[in-house]
Amino acid sequence: MSTRIDPTATIDPSAQIGADVQIGAHAIVGPGCVVGDCCVLAPRATLERNVRLAPGVRVGIGSVIGGDPQDLKFQGEETWVEIGEGTVIREYATINRGTAESYRTTVGKGCFIMTYVHLAHDCHVGDGVIISNATQIAGHVTVEDRAIISGLVAVHQFVRIGAFSFIGGASRVPKDIPPYLKAVGNPVKLYGLNSVGLQRANFDPAVLRELKRAYRLFFRSELNVSQAMERARQELVMCPEVEHFLEFVGQSARGVVM
Repeated sequence: MSTRIDPTATIDPSAQIGADVQIGAHAIVGPGCVVGDCCVLAPRATLERNVRLAPGVRVGIGSVIGGDPQDLKFQGEETWVEIGEGTVIREYATINRGTAESYRTTVGKGCFIMTYVHLAHDCHVGDGVIISNATQIAGHVTVEDRAIISGLVAVHQFVRIGAFSFIGGASRVPKDIPPYLKAVGNPVKLYGLNSVGLQRANFDPAVLRELKRAYRLFFRSELNVSQAMERARQELVMCPEVEHFLEFVGQSARGVVM
C-alpha cells in the first residue's frame, strides 16, 4: 500500500509523513506534526500542532488532536501530544497538548478512544486503555494500563485511575480509583474487584484471592488506611499486583473512592 493523500488535505511543510499513510479529504496536518507509517487520518481530521503519531494510529472524522491546552496558565510554550502505536481515535474526539507542567499529553499503544471523548492537557494514558463515548477527562489525569472507562463519565483534574479498573457509565470521578477494582455512580462508589476484566486478562486465581483480601481490608472493614496497610503487609502474599495496589492507595494525593 502506498501513501495516499487527498488533494484537498492541508499538510504543513514542516510535517513529517511516513510510508503507507492515508490522509482523507479536508484533513489538516499542522506544523511540527509527525505521522508514522501506516497511519490513517479520516476526512476532516485535524492534527493542529506538535502531534506525534506512532505507526498504525487511526484518527476518526472530525477529531482534533494537538489543540492548545484549555488552561489560563498556558503561555504558548512548545508542548506536544504523543499517541502510541496502533491506537484508534474515533470521530470528534479532542486531545489537547500539554502545558509547562509536563510538556506533553500522552496516550499509550493499543488504546481505543471513542467518539466525543475529551482528553485535556497533561493527561497520561497507559497502554490498552478503552475510553467510551463522550467521556470528559480533565487536565493532569493519569490512566494506567488496561483500564476501561465507560461512556458519559466525568473525571476531575489530577485524578489517577488504576490499572485494570472499570468505571461504569455516567459516573462522576472526583477521587482516585484504585487498580483492579470496579466503580460506578454519582457519587461514585467501589463495587469490588473487576473480576470479569481480570479473568479475561488471565490473572492467576491466587492473585485474585489476594487482591480480594486487600479490597476487603481497605474498603470493607473498620480499619483506617494506615491500619489496613499494616495488616496487609503482615497478612497478604506480596505478589506484584498486591504491591501495586498498596503503593497506589498509599501514595494517593486526592484520596481514593470508597
